[in-house]
Amino acid sequence: MITKWPAPAKINLFLYITGRRNDGYHNLQTLFQLLDYGDTLFIENNLRGDLQLLTSLPGITEEHNLIIRAAKILRDHTKLYGILPDHSGVTFQIEKKLPIGGGLGGGSSNAATVLVALNYLWGSQFSKKNLATLGLKLGADVPLFVYGLSSFAEGIGELLTPISLSEKWYLVVYPGVKISTYQIFNDPLLTRNTPRRHMNDLLLRAYFNDCQFVARNRFYEVEKLIFWLRSYGLPILTGTGSCVCLEFYTEFFARQVLKKIPAGLQGFVAKGVNISPLYYALRKHIL
Repeated sequence: MITKWPAPAKINLFLYITGRRNDGYHNLQTLFQLLDYGDTLFIENNLRGDLQLLTSLPGITEEHNLIIRAAKILRDHTKLYGILPDHSGVTFQIEKKLPIGGGLGGGSSNAATVLVALNYLWGSQFSKKNLATLGLKLGADVPLFVYGLSSFAEGIGELLTPISLSEKWYLVVYPGVKISTYQIFNDPLLTRNTPRRHMNDLLLRAYFNDCQFVARNRFYEVEKLIFWLRSYGLPILTGTGSCVCLEFYTEFFARQVLKKIPAGLQGFVAKGVNISPLYYALRKHIL
């Protein structure tokens, strides 16, 4: 039987780089807002023993395929406890809506959905904490999607404090250019010394993304998009990708601006949510 699982997007309402660590990673403070929009994974157990993604993802090699990597990590972990037969396998398909390199956490969300879904389908019964620890091996954002709560984050993004945010509407626009985390974090112009502040202080300040200057400086497409969106509000780059978001109090006004985006750009309107759609789907499967 094929089961259907959401892999929602996230946006960063603010992102501050507070220092560079000895291991090359960066410490940060960020506010993750989950959205009711994202990819959809279709999962089917098979008895062949292989893990296979039937959907082609251009530009993603098997080595960097987080869907398969997440399944392998969980399968290896379950075998340690004698939970899973050696011959068990899984076939995946994905309806991909989130652009790669857009800063919406698509790959990390896909990985988290695989961990959560297979944990249920295989009857592994690992805790969220256990799954988040496995997910951290795949990417710093994976624990966010495993826990499934909008959160304030520190460290490299893995130290999460759940927070209840006003569930506003967001216009998210992709300028057609892929930006990797490596490009942003290795740029000499990146601000790396923003003072670390208490979460309550940051929530009262105007939101900003320290990566925005680098993205605008290196990619004309991002600069052009931000300039255009300024007519409608305060645009903020999300994460270390190229997507730019704009906040609205109503869906109507967000969609009005979506209708006006320049030709050639991709955009969508989504509602911010405090609880991931993944866990509503999990609840339906359990019941």
